Amino acid sequence: MMMALGTFVFDLQHLAYQQLQRSAAWRHASSERVGARAAHQYLGPGDETIELSGVVAPELTGDPASLDVLREMADEGRPLSLVDGTGVVHGAYVITGLNATHTLFFADGIPRRIEFGLSLKRVDDVAPREGEPA
Repeated sequence: MMMALGTFVFDLQHLAYQQLQRSAAWRHASSERVGARAAHQYLGPGDETIELSGVVAPELTGDPASLDVLREMADEGRPLSLVDGTGVVHGAYVITGLNATHTLFFADGIPRRIEFGLSLKRVDDVAPREGEPA
């Protein structure tokens, strides 16, 4: 297991990413002052995003149906726990984007290669469990 997003597991058999790009920001407010530089105040963490990209080659590795599973998860819009292969919990993330480029087709139109990109955004709020009030 490379990483798990909720119940979805990234691995060589189903869907493996080749690149993970992580971005974080911190918020600072500023107030203009006469005759001096603006005053700044730290407000806390800002957006944190993760971009995963990789290739599915059904003849060799990966399952194109895994991308459909991710689309269904994104449609639900729920925060999902992100845990890496070493057991580190990175927090709750939502899927904000998924793109796939199909190339090198068989005669019947099935792609031999699918390049994908998955965009995740960290959220602090955790979705209530089924049966719990929102």
